[in-house]
Amino acid sequence: MQLGMIGLGRMGLNMATRLVKGGHKVVGYARREETVNQAKEKGIGGAYSLKELVQKLSVPRIIWLMIPAGDPIDKTIQDISPELEEGDVIVDGGNSNYKDSIRRAALLKENKIHYVDVGTSGGIWGLTEGYSMMVGGERDVVEKLKPIFETLAPAKDKGWGHVGSNGAGHFVKMVHNGIEYGLMQAYAEGFALLKKKSEFNLNLHQIAEIWRFGSVVRSWLLDLTSQALEEDSELKNIAPYVEDSGEGRWTIFEAIDLDVAAPIITLSLLRRLRSRDNESFADRILAVMRQKFGGHAVKR
Repeated sequence: MQLGMIGLGRMGLNMATRLVKGGHKVVGYARREETVNQAKEKGIGGAYSLKELVQKLSVPRIIWLMIPAGDPIDKTIQDISPELEEGDVIVDGGNSNYKDSIRRAALLKENKIHYVDVGTSGGIWGLTEGYSMMVGGERDVVEKLKPIFETLAPAKDKGWGHVGSNGAGHFVKMVHNGIEYGLMQAYAEGFALLKKKSEFNLNLHQIAEIWRFGSVVRSWLLDLTSQALEEDSELKNIAPYVEDSGEGRWTIFEAIDLDVAAPIITLSLLRRLRSRDNESFADRILAVMRQKFGGHAVKR
């Protein structure tokens, strides 16, 4: 199949490369000419404007977006829509809010342009390992895109699926990322506890390797943690500062709206927020309260 890839960052470029290796024709576009040139070196076709991208694709066109969520998606859709025709398809493979996906699908439908939302997981490993894809959209449209999903996935029948109507793909990916927050926090707390028990002088990399095989807590996240601990068991060069992509927040908002208790996901997000506060005023207030009511010492 043939498609256009808008956004040739690390993940977009890897996805385009995997598709080309799988026999698909991909034309890539990015705002920077240098980025397009680098993609062409990997066998990806190049376009230096959205109009040129559209012109290089056969009808019905498939436009795959791998750009940041929010305004960049809306702006790109606004700019490229006049160049598209009835029956063309726009695929959003980024981490968009599912409500935005529902809105965009409705707007594009007015011009008989299809919209498919694909929650995509796999990161930098997707090129070799394949991507996990949660697909939302019209069933017949998704069926036509099946060869693309089969190429990007770890196997034709594994790691991807049509999960529902427009918005469902990004909703499932949102919850996926919320779960990821909780899993990561549990591993982090467990290894912190192991490290704190200094009298045993535990080898954290060794323990991670033991857990990777046969243990109920084995996972890909544990594999990656083990790699990191092998490279630097003390993690001295890593600042204790953790960002969040926003999907954890959306998951918590949905849990509140749907009256679903999600304390683990919520607390894992709060811990990430706490990691960014080097001058915690809240902790200072706690210290001074203890001093006032109980005469406890305060560190200066």
